Amino acid sequence: MSIGTGSLPQSLALGDARVCRNLPPARLYERAIAEEGASIVLGGALATFSGEKTGRSPKDKRILGSSPEVERDVWWGNVNIPAPEATFLESRRQAMEFLETRRVVHVVDGFAGWDPDYRMKVRVVCSRAYHALFMRNMLIRPTADELARFGEPDLLILNAGDLPADSTLEGIASTTSVMLHLDRGEMLILGTNYAGEMKKGVFTAMNHVMPRRGVLSMHCSANEGPGGDVSLFFGLSGTGKTTLSSDPNRRLIGDDEHAWSDRGIFNIEGGCYAKCIGLREEREPRIFGAIRYGAVLENVVFDPETRVPNFDDGSITENTRACYPIEQIEGAKVPCVGGHPRQIIYLACDAFGVLPPVSRLAREQAMYHFLSGYTAKVAGTEVGISEPQATFSACFGAAFLIFHPVRYAEMLADRLDRHGASVWLVNTGWSGGPYGVGSRIALAHTRAILDAIHDGTLESAPTREDPIFGLSVPTECPGVPSQALSPREAWSDPSSYDQAARKLADRFRDNFAQYADRASEPVRNAGPRG
Repeated sequence: MSIGTGSLPQSLALGDARVCRNLPPARLYERAIAEEGASIVLGGALATFSGEKTGRSPKDKRILGSSPEVERDVWWGNVNIPAPEATFLESRRQAMEFLETRRVVHVVDGFAGWDPDYRMKVRVVCSRAYHALFMRNMLIRPTADELARFGEPDLLILNAGDLPADSTLEGIASTTSVMLHLDRGEMLILGTNYAGEMKKGVFTAMNHVMPRRGVLSMHCSANEGPGGDVSLFFGLSGTGKTTLSSDPNRRLIGDDEHAWSDRGIFNIEGGCYAKCIGLREEREPRIFGAIRYGAVLENVVFDPETRVPNFDDGSITENTRACYPIEQIEGAKVPCVGGHPRQIIYLACDAFGVLPPVSRLAREQAMYHFLSGYTAKVAGTEVGISEPQATFSACFGAAFLIFHPVRYAEMLADRLDRHGASVWLVNTGWSGGPYGVGSRIALAHTRAILDAIHDGTLESAPTREDPIFGLSVPTECPGVPSQALSPREAWSDPSSYDQAARKLADRFRDNFAQYADRASEPVRNAGPRG
C-alpha cells in the first residue's frame, strides 16, 4: 500500500510492505514515538537513540565499482576498501528481503546540492521513521512539483540497519556493513542505526560525482558577510568549524559540506548535524534555538519526567547530535548558495601549543596544509591517549574522499589562482604550553581574529616569519594582545617550545610522505623546514 505522492518504481518493488513516502514531520513523529520508542523533549525536538553504534563505522565501509573509470580513479587503500560484486549483490538481496518483511517502509526523496545544475537526486528507503525524518532534514526538500517529476534517483540508499550484516561474505569484517556502489549509484547499510552513515554516504557519493563535473566538493562550513563576501571554514571535529561559522554578523550558508563551481559555492545539504555535547545557549544561541519541533536529537540524554535535554551528559556517547533543517537556523541564507570565497580558513586545534593563533598561507602552503588536514586529540578523549596526539586527515575529510587527495588539492589551487581568495591557518587549541600545561586560546581572541580577517585588517598587518613552519604570522590584530600572537613568547621556557615545535614539524613531514610522489616540488617544500 502506498501513502503520499505516487508509488515506488518497479525497480524497487517492496512486496506487501506498507510504503510511507515523503511523510511530513508530524506523521514521522507519530510513528517514531509509537513504534520506535522515541520521545518529544522540551522545545519540541524528537529524541531518539541509535542503539549500539553511536558513530560511523569507517572500518566497515566498502567501495565498489567495476567500470574502468572506477578501477583507475579511486584512491584505494585504508579509506576506500574494495569488496566483491557478489558480496554486494547478496547483501542487497538480504537488505531488500528485510525491508519487504517490515510492516512499514519509509521512502524519502530529496536533493544533494542547492545549485539545480549540479544537484543529485537521492532516494532513501528505510524501516525507521526517525531515519526518514533525519534524511528529510539533511536533504534539500523538493517542492510538490519537483516531487511529482522526481523520477528515478541518482543515488539509492537502502537502510536495513536493524539487520546484522552477513560476516561470512567475503569482504565483510563484522556484523556492520556500509557499501557504496559507484557504478550502480546505490548504498547499503546493515548492522548500524547511526543516522550519520546516510549523511556521509551522500557526501562520499558527491565527492565522486562533483570532481568529474569540474566542481570541487569540500568538507567545510560557509558563511556570508553583509557585503556578500563568502568565507569557508575547514576543520576536523573539535576545531570549532560549526561554532565559528555561526557568526551573528554573517549569514550561514551551511555547516559541513559544500561544493565550488564556476558560479560560486553551494551547500550540499538541506540541514545541519551539529554536535551538542556541552551545548550552551549563551555560547551557541543559533544552534540552541534551532533545536525545536522538526529537529532530531540523537543519543542525547534527557530527564524522563521534565523531558529537559541534558547536553552535558555523555554517558551514552560524547558524539551526541542534533539534526535540523537549515531554515531553523536564525539568519541562515536560503537558498544556500554564495559567490566565490574571499577568505578560506583552516582551523586546527593544536593541543601541543605550537602553532600561532593565526597565520597567512601562500598558495603552495595552502595546498600543503589542505593535504595535511592537521588537528590534535587531547588526553582523555579516547582510551589510551595520555598526551596530545597529532591527527591528520587529507582535505580535512579523508574518510569521505574517493579520488586521491592531490586531485582535490589541485582543484582548490586552481580556484585560488582564478579567484584570489586568501588562505589563513587559525589555531583554536592551546597556548603557553601543551594541553595540561598551557591554556586554551580564548574564544574571544579567535573571534577577533576572524573579524580582522573578514574586514581586511589582517591583510595589511605587519608579519614575521615562523622559523620552523615558515608561516607568515601577523604581529598585530585588534582585540588580541600582541604577545598572544607569538606562541614562543607565551611559553615560560622558550627552549621547551622549540623542542615541541620541532617534534610537531617532524610529524607533519612524516605524514606528508604519503603524498610526496603526487605533489609538486613547490608543494612538498611548503611544509616545515628541516
